[in-house]
Amino acid sequence: MKREIIITGDGSSTIHMPEWNEQYHSKHGAIQEAKHVFIKSGLELFSNTNVNILEIGFGTGLNSFITLLEAPKLNLKVNYTGVEAYPVEKSEIEKLNYVEELSASKFQKEFDVLHTSNWEEEIKISEEFILKKEQKFFKEIDTKDYFNLIYFDAFGARVQPELWTEEIFEKMYASLKEGGVLVTYSAKGSVRRAMQAVGFKVERLAGPPGKREMLRAIK
Repeated sequence: MKREIIITGDGSSTIHMPEWNEQYHSKHGAIQEAKHVFIKSGLELFSNTNVNILEIGFGTGLNSFITLLEAPKLNLKVNYTGVEAYPVEKSEIEKLNYVEELSASKFQKEFDVLHTSNWEEEIKISEEFILKKEQKFFKEIDTKDYFNLIYFDAFGARVQPELWTEEIFEKMYASLKEGGVLVTYSAKGSVRRAMQAVGFKVERLAGPPGKREMLRAIK
């Protein structure tokens, strides 16, 4: 499938797939969306502790990179697992402008290591951030009672409805510790009902720019 780099509404880049008319991040602003959905509505619930994070859709590495930058501000030690079935190509990563747009030139090396580190291995990226990338399908996740926080950033239900089913959310629920949190940009009624069906307590929150609502689910 053809993929191209585009600039979103806040000046940050993302990957666009014309055949699906779908992007890896919001066309209204990739960085804005990541900060609002995953940091403000998820990561900031935790501070001064160790936090185990699962990202559903490692993709461009934007969510993991922002989490790495935010961890010391929140006094967090992060163990980050990023699951991705189809890793982004090196040539695409080199065209993304996240380091520049986040004014994070001091962390260029860390951004590079996020993408060049070996899959299926735990890598210490910084004092506060350990990464493990796993190349597999979401339905293959079988972790139990381990994660504190899930960034659910799969492609939208319009193009990949099979990623937003009760079957998938059962796996998410099982992988979380009691009191664990899942955040996603989606606000679809079918997604909310699937989450509730497997036991999540679900709340609607104000969405990022360009989107009225998002969902946060708690075990």
